[in-house]
Amino acid sequence: MARLNSKAVVSAVVLAAVVLMMAGREATALSCGQVDSKLAPCVSYVTGKAPSISKECCSGVQGLNGLARSSPDRKIACRCLKSLATSIKSINMDKVSGVPGKCGVSVPFPISMSTNCNKYV
Repeated sequence: MARLNSKAVVSAVVLAAVVLMMAGREATALSCGQVDSKLAPCVSYVTGKAPSISKECCSGVQGLNGLARSSPDRKIACRCLKSLATSIKSINMDKVSGVPGKCGVSVPFPISMSTNCNKYV
């Protein structure tokens, strides 16, 4: 029976642990598709087509807030929000910036097209 080098075994175990941790992070990373789907019910309000925020909009905002707990996920969410906002015609950024508060969610960065997602998040 071959003898295993203890340093090689330890190195292999550490490498396997790092690979598993990184795989877990990638699997849980927030995507713009998730951000878009969570906020889709808010579009009619922020474009002036609905007079008030729907329950579905607030549910999406709260769900997104729950998904974006880590700093990297908040940065992704911030970037996705800015990208989404530029893709929506007739968007009212004053209404957009008020949505989290109206839904009972505190956001750690200003909701604005000029927000530096790397600085505030």
